[in-house]
Amino acid sequence: MRRGLWILLLGGLLLGGCAPAFAQDTERTQAADAALRALYQAEWAWRQQQAPAWGEDADPAAAPADRLPDVGAPAQAARLAYLEDVLRRLEAIDVAALSPGERLNYAVYRPQIAHMAAALRLREYEMPFNSDSAFWSDLDFMARAELRDAAAYRAYAARLRDVPRYFDQQIANMRAGLARGFSVPRAVLAGRDGAIAAVAALEDPEAAALYAPYAKLPASIPTAEQAALRAEGRAAITEAVIPAYRRLLAFFRDEYLPRARTTLAAEALPDGKAYYREQIRRYTTLDLAPEEIHAIGLREVADLRAQMEAIIDRLGFRGRSPQTRFADFLAFLRSDPQFYAQTPQELLDRAAWISKRVDGQLGRLIGTLPRGRFTIEPVPAAIAPYWTAGRGSADVYWVNTYDLPSRPLYNLPALTLHESAPGHSLQQMLVREQGALPGFRKEYISAYGEGWALYSEWLGEEMGLYQTPYEEFGRLTYAMWRACRLVIDTGIHHYGWSRARAVAYLRDNTALSEHEVATEVDRYISWPGQALSYKLGEIAIRDLRREAEAALGPRFDVRAFHDVVLGQGALPLPVLQAQVRAWIAAQQAAAAR
Repeated sequence: MRRGLWILLLGGLLLGGCAPAFAQDTERTQAADAALRALYQAEWAWRQQQAPAWGEDADPAAAPADRLPDVGAPAQAARLAYLEDVLRRLEAIDVAALSPGERLNYAVYRPQIAHMAAALRLREYEMPFNSDSAFWSDLDFMARAELRDAAAYRAYAARLRDVPRYFDQQIANMRAGLARGFSVPRAVLAGRDGAIAAVAALEDPEAAALYAPYAKLPASIPTAEQAALRAEGRAAITEAVIPAYRRLLAFFRDEYLPRARTTLAAEALPDGKAYYREQIRRYTTLDLAPEEIHAIGLREVADLRAQMEAIIDRLGFRGRSPQTRFADFLAFLRSDPQFYAQTPQELLDRAAWISKRVDGQLGRLIGTLPRGRFTIEPVPAAIAPYWTAGRGSADVYWVNTYDLPSRPLYNLPALTLHESAPGHSLQQMLVREQGALPGFRKEYISAYGEGWALYSEWLGEEMGLYQTPYEEFGRLTYAMWRACRLVIDTGIHHYGWSRARAVAYLRDNTALSEHEVATEVDRYISWPGQALSYKLGEIAIRDLRREAEAALGPRFDVRAFHDVVLGQGALPLPVLQAQVRAWIAAQQAAAAR
């Protein structure tokens, strides 16, 4: 059965609020529930062992991990075999007999396992980086994990000692990818080795980002032991980490860059059409053809362009001629000093001020708010040149202060709403605090998370966050940016667009800076499908809100609606639709009583 049809049928069961009459047998339901729980609990425990957590969401109570993940081809093959067995066992589950809660778990869990297996089947591990993120720079985030005692520091040093083995496995995988034409396109590789070269050139191990934990050893560790731990860290970086980066740099420059593919399209890869369709399904949770997505994007672009033109009318901007007015306005926004911070701290301060204004509005729109809070930090210098303008996690709203002339202030309200609250930081903290959810229900789903974050930008209108026409235009240019992604991603990976055509399309339709236009297009080229999740997710959530408002009329409660959207962890879009529609039906039934 096609996955899209399967999930719609399952969504029908969820929407109904109860299983068919024949599935109400208690013993049958208990048996089905027990079988599913045993399966996902065992798999989740196995999954945690595959890549021990050491990042921001690491469990402080867990035993400290002393190794990096095994990413070698034999380990990847073993993972695939395990996941294919999980899928076979999932097929044997009596879905109709499951209780409502476990049916929801099944609806989230099955596609998650299917996508993990598909990634391994397609050997995506042979292309372990893109223009947005990479295994070598991701290690820097390991240094953010809280280390509470000497045992945790010794485990951390052991991980540093394991970097050479980890990098060697990644190099072997990339060589295998090169041999079959499965690589990042050469067109986006220029300068991508900068973060590798920065570590490879180090002479002082204490200058490495990975040394950061040793600068803040807990006072509970005796002074003499602290000195020993620091020496252990310096030795690990000097003897293992820096040489590993040097070997990786030589591989990147001497082998990868010269042999990387000269095509751009995902469909030009081995088994490329299947690969691109899988990326679409994974990131959007929808079974849409590239042609359908391209058409949706063109419609969204046209609608947003009309709204942007209306703001230019309100401002009375004329430009050189009616034909060039839009381009002239974009040029004005990209060049006028009034729209740019003069120092990194000014940009950070403005972001903090906007986020604090948001705090005063959240209670009006969301019923259940998280207890946890996020902080605001600049993007680390090593990755800032190719990172986006900002990024949000449960704990941190990262603001990119690199190249200030490419970070316009008129976009900052939309960026802040998206990355911090009510966007990523708020949504992810709510997930973290939902302790009763199974672990797999806390995994990130791009269409849901990015869709909510883009919807959060739109919510800024209700909050009164956009104080000038320029900031309103900034929100629209961000919405346009995501609509353009639908056109550009499918344009590159299905219709064969060139990089120059993609750059021109994004430049001509948005007020993004030239730097952002270039880094964004390179991201779409090297990360097929991910950029589609934003606009398609937002469209789904806004459509559900309109549906709820129309069905409930004056009884519609926006706080309750948002609690339904946010209160169940990340959901595939068809499952979210089913859950919201079940809530609408329950509200209607309550009103009729």
